[in-house]
Amino acid sequence: MRDLSAEARSHLRARSSSNRAAVRFHTVAVYSSLALIAAIVFGAVSVRPF
Repeated sequence: MRDLSAEARSHLRARSSSNRAAVRFHTVAVYSSLALIAAIVFGAVSVRPF
């Protein structure tokens, strides 16, 4: 394996952390949209039961 320069290592670390931030953002977005849908369904059912 070849050795990476300090600049290349810092660039890889920055890309890795930005990728983790993007994955975390997408996870939060998916869960919050599911929570919003659940709140709307629960609210509709509690106002007007079957």
